[in-house]
Amino acid sequence: MEKRLTMKKLLLILLCLPLLTLAQQTYVPDDNFEAYLEANGMGNGITNDDYVFTNAIDTLTKLEFSFSTSNSITDLTGIENFVNLSFLDLPFIAVTSLDLSNNTALTFLRICNSQQMTDLNLQNGFNSSLDILLYGNLNLTCVQVDNVIWATSNWQPDNWTYFSTNCNTTSLVDYARNKKLVKVISVLGRETKEIKDDPLFYIYDDGTVNKRIVIKQ
Repeated sequence: MEKRLTMKKLLLILLCLPLLTLAQQTYVPDDNFEAYLEANGMGNGITNDDYVFTNAIDTLTKLEFSFSTSNSITDLTGIENFVNLSFLDLPFIAVTSLDLSNNTALTFLRICNSQQMTDLNLQNGFNSSLDILLYGNLNLTCVQVDNVIWATSNWQPDNWTYFSTNCNTTSLVDYARNKKLVKVISVLGRETKEIKDDPLFYIYDDGTVNKRIVIKQ
């Protein structure tokens, strides 16, 4: 009799495993982000519990916020589980830090006029497939990327924003004071001296690269 009860318990556990898999959830601590997901059929049906069903978000390919929604979100934790996200539009987003290194399907990103943002990680291994628009983000100085030279050649953020494979500098002032110029290369990748009216890449010892054009006078 006891053996039969044990077998029944085991059978019930096995039957419940698929349900447990379907019920996997993603942590979304920002109430406004969670409310947006709930309102658009990507939640778990429970308001303000800080969770949404993972299988409700991991197939989404496009996410774009209106000004009012974007301006009210201060934390995008949970975005890492949007693994099929290819289009992301974040105007006036109020987050300070954003890590998109897990979003390997991303092909378009716009972040504009987001004055609180100071930290952006785009090091996802697929930067060559990504088009980005970064502008008006007054406090965003460093963007972490796969390849600094490639990013500098193909992306054009604000003048005060630079690319690095490791954004660990404490401030733009420290960055400017401590870095040392290693070499200057042309768009063809050849080391060169300063040439006026041609774009050049200034490579520093901390891995950062600045793109400059010296104008003839």
